[in-house]
Amino acid sequence: MSKKKSIEIGDDEFYLADDAEEMSSGVKIIPLGGLEQIGMNITAFEFGESIIVVDCGIAFPEEEMLGVDLVIPDVTYLKDNIDRVKGFFITHGHEDHIGALPYVLKDVCVPVYGTCLTIALIENKLKEHEMPKKVRTKIVKYGQSVNVGDFRVEFIRTNHSIADAAALAIHTPAGIILHTGDFKIDYTPVYGETIDLCRLAELGKKGVLALMCDSTNVMRPGYTMSERTVGKTFDTIFMENSKKRIIVATFSTNVDRVQQIINSAEKYGRKVVIEGRSMVNVITTACELGYIKVKEETFIPVDMMKSYPDEQIVLITTGSQGEAMAALSRMAANLHKRITIKPGDVVIFSSSAIPGNEKNIFKVINELEMIGAKVIFQDAHVSGHACQEEIKLIYSLVKPKYSVPIHGEYRFLVAHKELAVKMGLEKDNVFILSSGDVLELTADSAKLVDKVKYGAVMVDGLGVGDVGNIVLRDRQQLSESGLIIVALSIDGASGEILSGPEIISKGFVYVKEAEELLEELEEQVNATLEIIIERQICDWNKMKSLIRDSLADYLWKRMKRRPVIMPVFMEV
Repeated sequence: MSKKKSIEIGDDEFYLADDAEEMSSGVKIIPLGGLEQIGMNITAFEFGESIIVVDCGIAFPEEEMLGVDLVIPDVTYLKDNIDRVKGFFITHGHEDHIGALPYVLKDVCVPVYGTCLTIALIENKLKEHEMPKKVRTKIVKYGQSVNVGDFRVEFIRTNHSIADAAALAIHTPAGIILHTGDFKIDYTPVYGETIDLCRLAELGKKGVLALMCDSTNVMRPGYTMSERTVGKTFDTIFMENSKKRIIVATFSTNVDRVQQIINSAEKYGRKVVIEGRSMVNVITTACELGYIKVKEETFIPVDMMKSYPDEQIVLITTGSQGEAMAALSRMAANLHKRITIKPGDVVIFSSSAIPGNEKNIFKVINELEMIGAKVIFQDAHVSGHACQEEIKLIYSLVKPKYSVPIHGEYRFLVAHKELAVKMGLEKDNVFILSSGDVLELTADSAKLVDKVKYGAVMVDGLGVGDVGNIVLRDRQQLSESGLIIVALSIDGASGEILSGPEIISKGFVYVKEAEELLEELEEQVNATLEIIIERQICDWNKMKSLIRDSLADYLWKRMKRRPVIMPVFMEV
């Protein structure tokens, strides 16, 4: 063990080994997700023998991920280095930043640090999962720092579409890295104070090695409007639809938006019903912690809706992204057990579409309008992400030496690089990373030094990681071409075929209208069985392969279709 000694960098003190090579090494930035896509945000930072992780989120499954509920990051790198991982530091409570924690913490059980509401939402999620070990969570206030290993992590107030969002100043022996998290500059936030620009300026004066800045709205000029402007929009909608029932779909974690819906409801004498498990959980937690202010008599249970006329009801629900199992989607499809959409209902989508979800959202909107509901899709939402002028302000205050754009598709990251160069950074000092890249930074250099394992792990029900590319390929083929089962009974002793073949079609043809085809398939199987008997083939795998190939060739020549063919032998 080498002897440790302390060094001072600015106001920070770090303990390092005497080993010259270790002292000259830089800090490594290792994104394990969140780049080239929306969601699944997770980044590891490494110095010496210490690793910390910022955020740990999920992504929505892509259209071809049939049956998949959500996608979480592959954290093999963290599991392989578990003894060095010191903790997770969470910027805010949105699913794309905390949703994977219950899955990842089962293998990487280290402390989790975040602000008050963020930790409360994480603890709610952990209660829903059977965790093998108790997870230690720690609430950190704005301005406080956490010392772990070779890092000191400072939480700085920012604004976003959820309360208690934070930027992280990661103090390392190589320099300060500022991670903005998701943010915007809101001078009139619904809850709390505005972003701490003074502290960002102070860090800029000290010297920031690298800025990792939100890229979501980097292609939008100007400024993002304040969240309070949505409150005025709700007031107008409530006033213009005073005789109708109002249903608002939004993200369950958008606490400030829910507060403004409640404000308008109370102003116009309406009762509020909450529907959707995640919505109920988040609002209950936010009310208990004081992040939502509501009169005791405002909330009513869904079962009491029938006791009030439509004009006195506001329903806040999940499903703003068209998720198939979300409450609004089930209402639109008339599958909800307790709530039925009626002609004249006003349905407000109070969120922007996450790229890739547009088709599902418009499907729900069409279903609602076919019922006779009035759908409001525009003007009832403002973004929680900074536009160009706000991002420029951050660069002006922070004055980073290096820039690492984060959060967004590749085109967003490219646009962010162009903006950073306009703000005075050298082109070679702006790094567009891919997931798995290892970027090493020192005061004098920056370079890609390695590539680690990364990827997406699919969650289907209670199964985590048991759905891979092969399973998805089979699901895709089943969804496109259907399934044919060939059932046979075989004498276990002699190998004689006792009964069958029986042809069963699922998702291939409608059996009652395709009896002739099924008879042809049966004849084809019988012809193949004659060859099998003639050649005295006893290997079941070989027999199944011959039947499968024979039917596949026949169906392709006759119909130009390739269903999944599954021979099933039952030993008697």
